[in-house]
Amino acid sequence: GIVGGIVASLLGGSYVTINGPAAGLIAVVVNSINVLGGGDAQLGFELTLAAIVIAGLLQIILGLLKAGNLNVYFPGSVIHGMMAAIGIIIISKQVHVLLGVTPQSKSILGLLGEIPSSIMKLNPEITLIGVVGIVILIILPKIKSNWVKKIPGPLVVVLVGMGIGLYFDLEKQHTFTFLQQTYEVGPKNLVNLPAHISDGFTTPNFSKVFTLDFFLMMITIMLVASIESLLTATAIDKLDPYKRSSNMDKELISKGAGNFLLGMIGGLPIIAEVVRSSANVNNRAKTRWSNFFHGLFLMIFIALFPGVLHEIPLTALAAILIMVGFKLASPIEFKRTYEKGIDQLIIFLITIIITIAEDLLVGVIVGILVNIILLVYQGLPVKNIFKADFLIQSSGKEHTVVIQKALVFTNYLSIKKGLYSLPLGENVKIVLENVLIVGHTSMTYLEDFIFFYEGKGGKVTIEGLEALSPVSSHPHSTRKFVAK
Repeated sequence: GIVGGIVASLLGGSYVTINGPAAGLIAVVVNSINVLGGGDAQLGFELTLAAIVIAGLLQIILGLLKAGNLNVYFPGSVIHGMMAAIGIIIISKQVHVLLGVTPQSKSILGLLGEIPSSIMKLNPEITLIGVVGIVILIILPKIKSNWVKKIPGPLVVVLVGMGIGLYFDLEKQHTFTFLQQTYEVGPKNLVNLPAHISDGFTTPNFSKVFTLDFFLMMITIMLVASIESLLTATAIDKLDPYKRSSNMDKELISKGAGNFLLGMIGGLPIIAEVVRSSANVNNRAKTRWSNFFHGLFLMIFIALFPGVLHEIPLTALAAILIMVGFKLASPIEFKRTYEKGIDQLIIFLITIIITIAEDLLVGVIVGILVNIILLVYQGLPVKNIFKADFLIQSSGKEHTVVIQKALVFTNYLSIKKGLYSLPLGENVKIVLENVLIVGHTSMTYLEDFIFFYEGKGGKVTIEGLEALSPVSSHPHSTRKFVAK
């Protein structure tokens, strides 16, 4: 968070996003530590730091190569499936922490299967702190008082957890008896921080750079950190009251520089984080200096008050993470995806299943391939999978963009470059001529363009959508040609 604020914010291409570690990367980093360390957590962390260093360099290179638009190749349902899978992974790990039990399994499916066993063996004092935290996070948003809404729920959970932890004297190793069962609690149930911030520095270990496992972990870290940052910047641009557009290439460079430095000194990888960024906009932030001071205040607090942070019970943090995981994988997300069309639900579910069973990178790749297969099944000509047929005709301040055959996420990049190169503040007509299919993700991209262009004073109209049949009633549903 310190590096993301003080260093990365000054290099960034967005205006009001907040950089820092995020839930989406927790599962990636823990998996990397387990895979690369082979059971040795310290070694795994040092090797993961090396992967973060190289992932950061790759992000910088991608930014210099103007690859900020590559996020168009990651369809919405795959990204949502990836995030839902990450939510399930977070829950599978943190439930055991909340219950005060150390699980035996290392795999995600094994951890999920061990939840009933951990419930039977729960530590009452530790579990009480965690359950109180979850109750707070559920109830607090339902209170309609304006001043209560300004209080961050996680902060309340931490403070209440610290209070209960002090009451249970978690600072001292001891046992207690409850219902004729003896349990052990102590400092192991609290956050473990070094006495001085300098003691927290760890150097990377590059000994496995040329192994397949290292390559896969490095690519996964780079991929997730890049995609999440680009998606966050896109989402926050829509909230920016000044209608500014982020420079996605600079975003990659700034996150890459931050991750390179973090890997060298022992930090977790960072992204532009959507929840903190939304809160930043809601509190009337105007420039990236808000992110800078976010990092500065973190540094001051950690440098001067590490003892206070040590008093935070791990189960309180687990409660926060479980709620984050639940939001990512809530039943509402499944319902929303189903409403977009059965095709999107299939992509969403397959991405989740493969990510949990195999690996995040494999899950994303399989999700993309399934999306392409479904589009071809729905009418996408094979020759137009990656090739767009479009023409831009301009006359004065009138611009007509004629798109033929297909508009899908895999062929949208060239169309996007054409659309965003048009002069601002004029009239644009997008004509879908002899189009066989418009994909769900492309419908979203068209809406993004309309939001951007009309925000700059222009006018956009679309012709030809009415000739295509939507897969569902959702406005962004895949639309395909049906012969009458």
